[in-house]
Amino acid sequence: MTLSGEPAARDWLTQLPEWDTLARERLDLLVTMLGAENQRQNLIAEASFDSIWLRHIADSAQLLGHVPRETSSPWLDLGTGAGFPGLVIAALRPEIRIVLVESRTRRAEWLQTVRSALALNQAEVFAGTLETLPDQKFRVISARAFAPLPKLLDLSARFSTGDTRWLLPKGRSAAQELFELSGWAHMFHVEQSLSNADAGLIVGTLSGKMARKRGKTT
Repeated sequence: MTLSGEPAARDWLTQLPEWDTLARERLDLLVTMLGAENQRQNLIAEASFDSIWLRHIADSAQLLGHVPRETSSPWLDLGTGAGFPGLVIAALRPEIRIVLVESRTRRAEWLQTVRSALALNQAEVFAGTLETLPDQKFRVISARAFAPLPKLLDLSARFSTGDTRWLLPKGRSAAQELFELSGWAHMFHVEQSLSNADAGLIVGTLSGKMARKRGKTT
């Protein structure tokens, strides 16, 4: 199934088990604050506001369907940017401890403001590069348009265990990036995106770096 248009996206969201009045109020406020802040710094493309509930809210919320509810905390969101998917996940599941990593100072400051306005007390904004985030393990790792898959894994595998669920929206490049991935033992596969018929999500678990094969000697 692929959602088509804003009404379909809004209707799909209301069917989620996480949806309630408070979730709606939080997401409405997020959209309002994003629109205001986008006049000061370029958080998302101006043209995408016409389909924000499809392209950003529902696109982020669909990740919840790929992780068991009981194993979704703590959650690490890499390169959160304008808050996608991190703030959407936090708005729908405010009990989850979720760490939003954003290296750009102005964006991190805005994320902190929104986190407070939405009363997302379990959400944390880490204003710095991923390389400076202290070692810790997460049950879920998400990244939306953060980095090519090999670089993403090199930077963030230290936060993962063999049971960590990876949720990586990759757009049209999902299948190709996964096909070209080498040097890692994993159980990744591509799922169809609900928000874009041409986009895919890389989903699965990571075991770690594969041992290098030694060349034969004669």
